[in-house]
Amino acid sequence: MKSIHSDELTIGLIQPDTLWENKEDNLNHLTLTLEKLKDEHPVIDLIVMPEMFTTGFTMNPELFVETMKGASVEWMCEIAAEMELAICGSIIIEEKKKVYNRFVFVKPSGEIEYYDKKHLFGLAGEKEHYSAGKTKKTIDYKGWKINPFICYDLRFPVWCRNTNDADVMIFVANWPDRRIAHWQKLLPARAIENQCFVVGVNRVGSDFNKHHYSGQSCAIDPFGNSILEMHDRQGYGIVKLNKKELSDIKLNIPFWKDSDAFEINN
Repeated sequence: MKSIHSDELTIGLIQPDTLWENKEDNLNHLTLTLEKLKDEHPVIDLIVMPEMFTTGFTMNPELFVETMKGASVEWMCEIAAEMELAICGSIIIEEKKKVYNRFVFVKPSGEIEYYDKKHLFGLAGEKEHYSAGKTKKTIDYKGWKINPFICYDLRFPVWCRNTNDADVMIFVANWPDRRIAHWQKLLPARAIENQCFVVGVNRVGSDFNKHHYSGQSCAIDPFGNSILEMHDRQGYGIVKLNKKELSDIKLNIPFWKDSDAFEINN
């Protein structure tokens, strides 16, 4: 299939009140949200959902783990095909007897790419229940280079470092309200230092552990300016990114040329 390139990328950010460990109801609710989004905004290229969008940030993966042929990935493939768009978010996946917090990216063609969360959140005991990913990922979609990351990865700028392989960085999260100021500062920082667009998608509501989530999903331009803010409302937001804007910034303000050369040791 011939690759389709587009100078614009229209992204739908989904900010749900994720029900605790209730996969079926979460998928049903998301289906209704996506149908409404598509009715109101027929031209959408990519849908982004939060971290563990089927369960919430659970440390009971043995109860909900799936394979890449499981119901959640199948649902994503059906949405991508029916709505003719790409869809992404993180779910719990088992592979070769290891469990991962995996960012799954499904293209309209059915092609699937993924990234396994590198930095596991020690405060919640994520290291005891999940295996860490080892490889950074660049996804090519409609001529846009996309780097996927999951929640805690946001705190580690070396791992997120743009070595001219990202037009957009996507961070999906279950980021609690008590540290939401960090989310609001670190997302623009990643955009500024890497001269790329940044999209951050979080959830709202409360979970079983009495953690409250205030959302604040957003999109940031390469100067660190907000171009979409969802605040604490449940639902979706739409943002349109422009490749020429990004190219002009890199051409006229080429900070990236003066960056240090180094390699990440996995």
